[in-house]
Amino acid sequence: MTLEELEKIVQTRAAASPDESWTAKLLAKGPEKAAEKFGEEAIEAIIEAVKNDPDKLASEAADVLFHLLVMLHARGVTVAQVMDVLASRQSQSGIAEKAARPK
Repeated sequence: MTLEELEKIVQTRAAASPDESWTAKLLAKGPEKAAEKFGEEAIEAIIEAVKNDPDKLASEAADVLFHLLVMLHARGVTVAQVMDVLASRQSQSGIAEKAARPK
């Protein structure tokens, strides 16, 4: 599965009834709640990385990716936009890119 395919799943679920879709229910609570849920999932992934449990980390990472796309959807940001930013960063090292960011 690609991120673009997962993005389409999020879009489909977002359009469903909040009574039938976790994604729609989460989005109905607003973008801030979607961001909060993403943060919770990220923390859970960090915990599994520290514990060195690859299977649980993979599961939590899947949750992180899904909820990242829900959060992006809540703010009208597409995977294509994120990929464009990543592509623009490929012409320089990460150290140079970070140094060039506005303060």
